[in-house]
Amino acid sequence: MIKTNRSLEDAKKYILALRGKDLDVQVNLGRNKCAYYQGKLTAIYPALFTVMPKGEFLGKTSFSYSELLSGGVKVRKSKIEAK
Repeated sequence: MIKTNRSLEDAKKYILALRGKDLDVQVNLGRNKCAYYQGKLTAIYPALFTVMPKGEFLGKTSFSYSELLSGGVKVRKSKIEAK
């Protein structure tokens, strides 16, 4: 279920503005479980975008824009910039 009134184009513009930046990613795994990791937005495609995780994270790293709109994944610019 879509939680916001944002459109698919808004989600694509938001992700495009984050290209190449360090991100904090929260992935909803269901049943009140979430995975958190930091990574860098590496590729943007028409239907999805990919995040390269830092460290040993082995979870999901590619996401569709609909997951962003529905709240299944939350992406924001990292407060701590890597050097």
